[in-house]
Amino acid sequence: MSLEKNKALIRSLYEAANKQNIALLVEFTAPDYVDHDLQLRGPEGVKRFETMFFKSFPDLHVTIEDITAEGDKVWVRVKYEGTHKGEYRGIAPTGKKFTMTAVSIYRIVEGKVTERKSVFDALDFYKQLGVIEYTEKAKKLFPEDVS
Repeated sequence: MSLEKNKALIRSLYEAANKQNIALLVEFTAPDYVDHDLQLRGPEGVKRFETMFFKSFPDLHVTIEDITAEGDKVWVRVKYEGTHKGEYRGIAPTGKKFTMTAVSIYRIVEGKVTERKSVFDALDFYKQLGVIEYTEKAKKLFPEDVS
């Protein structure tokens, strides 16, 4: 596929995520798909995770801020925003909003996503949900982070 088609595929993937269209997300996923960070494998792994994630953050919205492609890879910087309204990985709903930036590298083969590697600040994500408590020492070290 051309670089532009690869970027269009990733744009369509995020559009499907914003519509919570799990069937379309699965359609974009190769049978041998691997997500190195979320430890997902194949379309069924994507389906299970996205079902849980959309229940946890039903107002989730993802905005592509930068996208580039080279060879069979597409790099994307995105902003996630949502409200924690359902259980997420054993964490009861907090009702708190979060904003998170991530950078992901997708590998595309024959029009399907085969691999994803991402970088994001999980600590900040959990802080925004209010599930991380600071020690007294941390409150002194990072007073700007304590609400």
